[in-house]
Amino acid sequence: MDQLDEFLTLLSGSFDNAQQFEEMRRKGDLQFPFAQHINTVCNSKIRNLPENFEGVFLVEESYYTVEGKTHASPHLFLFTEEGDRVKLTSYELPEGCEKEHFTYQEMDEIEYSSLKCSDKFSPALYEKKGDIWEGGSVSMFTPVLKFTLFERFSPECLAVSETMEVNGKRTFGYDVPILYRRIEQRTE
Repeated sequence: MDQLDEFLTLLSGSFDNAQQFEEMRRKGDLQFPFAQHINTVCNSKIRNLPENFEGVFLVEESYYTVEGKTHASPHLFLFTEEGDRVKLTSYELPEGCEKEHFTYQEMDEIEYSSLKCSDKFSPALYEKKGDIWEGGSVSMFTPVLKFTLFERFSPECLAVSETMEVNGKRTFGYDVPILYRRIEQRTE
């Protein structure tokens, strides 16, 4: 689990793209989002994990703000080692959880057997190249709706590219990846 531990050390914590957001605004791009990620390991909130379970569940809370409007996009992911790679499997939010209010803090304990893999999202695979992990996947959410994910994680930042296409025409996504930097804990 050394690879997985290293990977999750990069991925866990609070991040935003404040630096990139300000640069884009200075260039006149007012449609580029201010984005935040809060990634929290949540195995302790999942009851009855199988004995010797080697995966790690993580709640990803994503918030995107454009023109003063914030959209929340939470996810529940499972990370596992696959040889020298790390695999991300997306899970449906637990039954009874509302997307608008799903956070690690608000997450109740849930039964492992009640969790369901997403049947729309193709698992993403990440490989280490130097001190950078990169990977992603392409998922067909419907016969005409394609979601493409490509990510590069390093100690300096999480670079995330996500696009949605309907019949080959991009309906969501940006020309550049969103660059998330760790938010340092402020001490008083």
